[in-house]
Amino acid sequence: MAQLNLNPVNGIIQEIHRLLEDDCCNHMVTLETGDGVVNFTVKFDTYVINEVRLKEGMAVTAFYDATMPIPLIYPPQYQAIIVGQRNQDESIIATYLNPDMTASDNSIKINIGPDTEIVATNGQPYTCGITNRFILVYYSVTTRSIPPGTTPRKIIVPC
Repeated sequence: MAQLNLNPVNGIIQEIHRLLEDDCCNHMVTLETGDGVVNFTVKFDTYVINEVRLKEGMAVTAFYDATMPIPLIYPPQYQAIIVGQRNQDESIIATYLNPDMTASDNSIKINIGPDTEIVATNGQPYTCGITNRFILVYYSVTTRSIPPGTTPRKIIVPC
């Protein structure tokens, strides 16, 4: 995933349907984002965090690769690389973590707390270092500093 430039889109799932009638592996997911509707194709190789069953009414964050070409249609349609269920008051970011525990784009600084769960994508505890790695971070509250600081609820490290 080193070459990806993942952009998040937060929304509530409004509709899920198959891309083709006889294709059970590829779906179109329609999100209501608050700013309008966005469609995501969720294919067989999309990483769905914790392998949750996506359903209407679910709050999710879908990440797409901003370096890939996209069709110029309305509503916008992206290929989902990662989809994760989240709590309503929560955010998910996908980033590389620098040695100083700051996201590579300087958008957030991570502070590991005693209740921060750190796991690999298979759900097993991840006990190695998380710096200089691609990670997914679940968080809700941030400081007003630059960059904002947060103590995440959960960090997932794709191995």
